[in-house]
Amino acid sequence: MYRINGALGSPYSMKMRAVLRYRRIPHLWVHGADTRGALAQVKAPVIPVMEYPDGSFHNDSTPLIYDLEARHAERSILPPDPARAFIAHLIEDFADEWVTKAMFGYRWLEEVDQIQMSRWLAFDALKGGGLEASQGYAEQFRTRQVGRMAIVGCTAENFPLIEASTRALLDALEAHVVDQHCLFGTRPSIAEFGMYAQLSQLGVDPTAQAVMRKDYPYSYRWLLHIDDMSGIEGDWSAPGTPYAPIITAWLKQVGEIYMPFLRANAAAIAAGEETFRITAMGQPYTQGVFKYQLKCLADLRARYAALDAAARAEVDPLLSDTGCLETLRQS
Repeated sequence: MYRINGALGSPYSMKMRAVLRYRRIPHLWVHGADTRGALAQVKAPVIPVMEYPDGSFHNDSTPLIYDLEARHAERSILPPDPARAFIAHLIEDFADEWVTKAMFGYRWLEEVDQIQMSRWLAFDALKGGGLEASQGYAEQFRTRQVGRMAIVGCTAENFPLIEASTRALLDALEAHVVDQHCLFGTRPSIAEFGMYAQLSQLGVDPTAQAVMRKDYPYSYRWLLHIDDMSGIEGDWSAPGTPYAPIITAWLKQVGEIYMPFLRANAAAIAAGEETFRITAMGQPYTQGVFKYQLKCLADLRARYAALDAAARAEVDPLLSDTGCLETLRQS
């Protein structure tokens, strides 16, 4: 039995819960104040923290997913075709590191969202104790989160790009889900769970939820399906099946925004600078450097370099057409 120590307001917690549900791996969902003991057991005290059956504690959702793949063979979320497995990983990484900015922006830029979400998150964490205590905790949490916005690049100046990118992603998803729920066949991959995780919060937070219900109603409903796919069997696409149009649409976002974002961050760190700037979709974006995303870029390049000739022959035209290939080929 695994224990997921997480929170309803944490996209990465929701990702791990959805993965374990789909894979039918026995687990307990632990959230709120009950997670404090687990947080003390890991180097970086951030949720979700997974307690393994052997009593060890681990976090960071993507490594957790791959470790579970090594431990449990059934109902894998990695496509068996190496080329498609790489594309799925690339989309999941994009969701983790860029699409998460939509969640931060919609949740903490406007006062109406700040107040409602901080109170809901306090309610989740405390599970009682009275309204005065709950709202006092909410105000402290709100102040802390709003103060972190510039660190993660979610400023008012940057939000036009974040919002334009999010709408482009949702436009593609809305067109896709009325035909099929999954990206690489009739069963979900790591890519669906990565994107679901971030969008799950847009389906709850006040302003973002209103946007989704009005403009992306089927994507909004899709979130509820991905949350628990334990009853889905499904199959992977047959070899040679053309990629769904959504894959190209999402990879164009990766090529236009995420690849330049990763390169600029890496170049700024190498030069000893504290901030970097890009322009994408006609919008400026400025952020402080972030060392974790150096690891993301190195990992993507290593995964691409490990592809064999057949896999590269399949993915290179797609990566080239969407503006991703040059960055992945650099060392």
